[in-house]
Amino acid sequence: MGNTLIAKYAALESLLGEIADESTDALTESEIAEIAITHQRLTHTMGSTGLRRIADVSGREAYRTVQCRTLIEFVGERLRVAAPRKRLREVAELSSMLSMTGEPLPPRCPETAAAMADGDLSHEHVIAVLDVLDKVPAATPSVMREDAEAQLADIARDFGPREIARAGARILAHLDPDGDLPSDRDRARNRGVGIGTQDSLLMSKLTGHLDPVTRALFDVVLAAWAAPGMNKPDDEHSPHGGNDDDGIDPALLREAADRDHRSQSQRNHDALKALLQAAVDGGLLGSSHRGLPPHIIVSITDTQLREHAGIAHTATGADLPMTDVVAMAATAQMHLSVFEDATGEPLFYGRAKRLATQAQRFVLFSQYGGCGKAGCPAPFAHAEIHHAENDWADGGVTDVTDLAPACGPHNRAVGDGPGQFTTVKIDSGPDRGRYGWIPNGSTGPPRANHLHRPAQIVADHVPPDPVSETVQRRLQFLITESIRLPRVHRQAVLAE
Repeated sequence: MGNTLIAKYAALESLLGEIADESTDALTESEIAEIAITHQRLTHTMGSTGLRRIADVSGREAYRTVQCRTLIEFVGERLRVAAPRKRLREVAELSSMLSMTGEPLPPRCPETAAAMADGDLSHEHVIAVLDVLDKVPAATPSVMREDAEAQLADIARDFGPREIARAGARILAHLDPDGDLPSDRDRARNRGVGIGTQDSLLMSKLTGHLDPVTRALFDVVLAAWAAPGMNKPDDEHSPHGGNDDDGIDPALLREAADRDHRSQSQRNHDALKALLQAAVDGGLLGSSHRGLPPHIIVSITDTQLREHAGIAHTATGADLPMTDVVAMAATAQMHLSVFEDATGEPLFYGRAKRLATQAQRFVLFSQYGGCGKAGCPAPFAHAEIHHAENDWADGGVTDVTDLAPACGPHNRAVGDGPGQFTTVKIDSGPDRGRYGWIPNGSTGPPRANHLHRPAQIVADHVPPDPVSETVQRRLQFLITESIRLPRVHRQAVLAE
């Protein structure tokens, strides 16, 4: 059975290659349109089958055989799904699962699953249906919820995700015409705030649902901090904080309000920014988080700072334009993560210390930017420091040249067992001096993580310039060798 299924997938892959090589020149316009429709329907059907394959991988924890620690890592990295959590949500709702006793259970959304298997629903349609069902009050009788799911699946066969959402609002109103069903449980289930990825302007979309108390608290903040004239970033005379703070001149506030042409949403944004800045500067976050100060920490080159150009990467995984970095630097306490000649702080401790120091963490952030495991999106602020050359228990030393950042799950994935990883220092190429990861049993080269170094990703896909490549190799050599040399020789090497 297993060999037969593998053979069928091999035949399908071969057939897809033949179809891709075919030309439509001999077809009529109506035939071309018809095969495009057929192609899309089959794509949707394959999407349904793909959910079953993910369920199979989950049920037998097969993701471990390809060096993935979790199912979401498998879906995101090996299947290359852009939104792995959404895909796993589809799997949970549309796939047949096993009960605690091993008996197969029907899908939670059987009609939606059937519509997708028929080729009528895309992944976007399914998510739109699930978004509506998530808002069904918990007190709704199960029969009514099942009817709503069937009705939504039927609507989804003929309409797009936007129409599903609009129809869903009417279905929800029909389920609860008097508004009596929602409970604290429903509000707790639907609360949340999400921040989208940064776009080409480095802007991020904020979405979410606030529970009633959080909404009331936010209204209080906005009433004071988002008032006209308050917290205007490009007006140096605009009062900061709340409009009732001691020391704010009412006349100064009126003058600032007269100059304030922001929309309400822009004032809300600036109030939130000022509130977050006050929390960071006021010590609300404590003095340390994973060995680093709880402030905005950026990694930039001397050239970027000198030319005021480029993009800086923060320890929490965000990107900042250089103009903002320079503006923040005017009031910031500067930490130079260079080497001990510049910082005056020791970076080599041998066995004298087990935990990495703040100075070492600054250096490692500038080298790696985040978790060192290839493909891991965890930013440096969420990473632990891993004894990459030799584990501490095996006699490893706490020297900056022997350390590398790793998120908690990947730090624990390093070991000698099957399905684990070995970290090896890369001795050539653009990643020279960094630690790469090799799955145990693999003969491939160690792989470094470039997700936190977007400039390197671009460089890897641009034809090399022989001259600049030579300069970069020389610079990398100087930097790498300088932290290996005894203190007395380092200044001479860097000066060269």
